[in-house]
Amino acid sequence: MKPFAKSPRRGGDSRPSYNHKRNAQRNDHFPAGERVREERTEGFDNLIAGRNAVMETLKNGSRIDTVYIARGATGGSIGKIVAMAREGGYPVKEVSSEKLDEMSPGVPHQGVAVSLSAVEYAQVEDILARAAQAGHIPFIIIADEVEDPHNLGALIRTAETAGADGVIIPKRRNVGLTPAVFKTSAGAAAHLPVARVANLASTVDELKQQGIWVYGADMDGQNWCQTDFSGGVALIVGSEGKGISRLLREKCDVMVSLPMQGEITSLNASVAGGIIMYEVARQRLGIAAVQPKK
Repeated sequence: MKPFAKSPRRGGDSRPSYNHKRNAQRNDHFPAGERVREERTEGFDNLIAGRNAVMETLKNGSRIDTVYIARGATGGSIGKIVAMAREGGYPVKEVSSEKLDEMSPGVPHQGVAVSLSAVEYAQVEDILARAAQAGHIPFIIIADEVEDPHNLGALIRTAETAGADGVIIPKRRNVGLTPAVFKTSAGAAAHLPVARVANLASTVDELKQQGIWVYGADMDGQNWCQTDFSGGVALIVGSEGKGISRLLREKCDVMVSLPMQGEITSLNASVAGGIIMYEVARQRLGIAAVQPKK
């Protein structure tokens, strides 16, 4: 496939043509001194509990989703487990010992457990390679702090049906490929690459350097029907409550909005993302409105 060149952006700046050469993705560690946080947990399937079992999983596992540490658990191998998780870039969540009991009924968890993703994560380079192999310019969905498993599952399902090449999610403050997400995606997560990165901002910068335009779904953007999606597309969809984070908003080339006509002033994140995804698909397929015959 030949490289593409996007038309110049506002202000006369134009981005380099898309390059299909794979770029190695950095596996950044957690910042030094970062504290584990109390967060809600979702779904207890695919869970491994116990210090030795968790350590072996961290050494060899490729589907690690989240490491859970009981609040107040110290000593022994706990510190090493947390260090290994941070070194591997895996999220660490602090929960109560009672919560771990609930998550691993009948299993002596020893203050630690690890959940596995329903499917193996891809790399961003795999998503770019998929587009190259298909002979088209990239179409990528980025979920920013989408913590609801049903929202992420629905986004993945729609992305797959709309012809996207893959989905990118952050390792922290975002639900992973849990069984609930996989189920909500109706199996789409088994067919569409989902990459999990340590730093979304850096990943967005790398995509932009490859000539991919970054669009953000936002209430204050330009009308979705008036937006040109003909080039490489990376569409960022934020959480339903907070929207796109400030840093990623600043990196967007275009903000895209869906005008609200009724009394309700917002849409579910997966619904808003789905509408824009299908506009991208419509433009790429060259489908125009046809006057119905009388």
